[in-house]
Amino acid sequence: MNLKIKGNIKNRNDLEKIVQSKNVLHSYLFIGREGIGKKEIAKEFAKKILCIDSKKDECNCKSCTCFISNNHPDMQIINEESETIKIAQIREFIKSVYEKPILSEKKIFIINDADKMTKEAQNSLLKTLEEPPEYIVIILIASNADMLLTTIKSRCTKIAFEKLTTNEIKEILAEKNIPVDNIPEKMYNLFDGSIERAIKILENKEIYEKIEKLVNSLTEKTDKIDFLTKNKEIFIKEEIYGILEYLSVNLFYLGKTQKSTRYLNCVKHVQETINHLKSNSNFDMSIDYMLFEIWEEVNEDNSRS
Repeated sequence: MNLKIKGNIKNRNDLEKIVQSKNVLHSYLFIGREGIGKKEIAKEFAKKILCIDSKKDECNCKSCTCFISNNHPDMQIINEESETIKIAQIREFIKSVYEKPILSEKKIFIINDADKMTKEAQNSLLKTLEEPPEYIVIILIASNADMLLTTIKSRCTKIAFEKLTTNEIKEILAEKNIPVDNIPEKMYNLFDGSIERAIKILENKEIYEKIEKLVNSLTEKTDKIDFLTKNKEIFIKEEIYGILEYLSVNLFYLGKTQKSTRYLNCVKHVQETINHLKSNSNFDMSIDYMLFEIWEEVNEDNSRS
């Protein structure tokens, strides 16, 4: 088991046992939220299947050497850049399926973000999943199984992956030389067990720090218009759902700390705004209305506590 990969230890151990027992099946579906290491674990699994010597983490056989240098003739990743997968790509992939392995006993195809396949692409893939050549192993990686046809799912061995723990995310961030000491513990709730999401949020950490200041300012007496004017610029359209989720987290923590339902009621206003935006409501009007509602909930005399 590659110790450099974090999380999902049970799945990784189970996959290693499959390799050692030589009971590798033709098709697998790795399912779980994005950014938890499914693709890295799939590659680790593929490397061991293809190994022609020890099938251990540290191996210098020709297969492992080619794999490490991303130059293995019997290994291919479809859609590594995480885009929509169209039928032309799957047809091209199917042609490769029927070319026998060159170096190893097996030939492996990893279809990354398989849930981004069009229905036409999925239907094109079906026959290969139903009648694969004996040397083929296909690994589908997906975050949303609902986007896959039932017939696709039924032909794969499903392996469900867990979110990363807070400690695992901290370890990965530390390995990437990203300081963890100044990350608020409540921000880890926003990461939602995804290192990909964590890194994206930390790239915009200044925005999230402004959200904390916004919430802290609610405990002070502020003018409604000033409150709107100072805080509206925080809500960047491209990051809006992450920002609103973090606003909810901070309001919830403040409500618990202050033992006040006012801040907990504000969480409802934020959730209503998320729903409105997902229904294509006007962005600026939705944010303005939410900020006014939050201010009034906390400052108006008729607010409940």
